[in-house]
Amino acid sequence: VQLQASGGGLVQAGGSLRLSCVASTDTFSRYTVGWFRQTPEKEREFVAVIKLRGGRTDIAESVKGRFTISRGSAQNTVLLQMNNLRPEDTAVYYCAASSTVIQSNTASHTAYAYWGQGTLVTVSS
Repeated sequence: VQLQASGGGLVQAGGSLRLSCVASTDTFSRYTVGWFRQTPEKEREFVAVIKLRGGRTDIAESVKGRFTISRGSAQNTVLLQMNNLRPEDTAVYYCAASSTVIQSNTASHTAYAYWGQGTLVTVSS
């Protein structure tokens, strides 16, 4: 499975961006898809996850109430809507997918076999 993440950019604090993750497979609905972010100073950090079969979602506490993960209109797309962005949200954002991750492990980046190339989000103060 190949993943393509896009939608990053430069935005002022308080602004919004929507990231997209597009998969090359037509069986994407069988996967759990997560978004993670990373800066040079930190390890890869969990942001949000959606289990496409069933639609269950989970959001990191640091972005809860500001970020939303959802399916896209296309079957092979997952979106991350980011509102009220803060400078500390600045990072490279990655989408990842797994067909085997268990619910208790969805926040662990090591549980995902497939990764997109990352898209840079920069939030200015």
